[in-house]
Amino acid sequence: MEEKTEASEEIEESVPLAASVKTKAPEVEVRLYRQGKGPIAVFKSKLGGWDQDQLEIGDILHKYGFKSVYAFNPDSGRGVSIRIHPRNGRSFLSYQDGSVIFMDGEPKDSLIKPVTKILAGVAFLTLVITYLLKEPPELMKKLNMSVGNFPPWVLACAVIVFTRMRKRTKDMLKKYGYWN
Repeated sequence: MEEKTEASEEIEESVPLAASVKTKAPEVEVRLYRQGKGPIAVFKSKLGGWDQDQLEIGDILHKYGFKSVYAFNPDSGRGVSIRIHPRNGRSFLSYQDGSVIFMDGEPKDSLIKPVTKILAGVAFLTLVITYLLKEPPELMKKLNMSVGNFPPWVLACAVIVFTRMRKRTKDMLKKYGYWN
């Protein structure tokens, strides 16, 4: 028994306690453009994933405010979209250590455009409803339909809300397979 403990002590002494292996994480150089202009940023990005060959696209999208990124060639322009895995935010494509990647990003849409469209729609519908209420067509006079004492802008808002809800409900039903 004493021989075994002596042998194990000799082995423990011969192996250094603080042995650590330092490996270089694979990196790629990314040259990032915004709608073909730039480059707006040049940086090194570490590759992730099981094989350490996937680019962390989700981080780039979040940091630079893009909704999508594309392969890019400064001479010929934008190429195909770089697809992103929905769970981990990494690219589906694999890259080699030391590669130089040119990417073109598409910025996120601002909220000003849809709000402006809705306000313009409300204004237009308000004008149409006001005109119809002042001089109702002959058909409405014959049917003797009274709209009530609603302000025209309330009716215009109701029409826009109804149409937007109908479209979103239809899109949601299509997403879950209930609408053809």
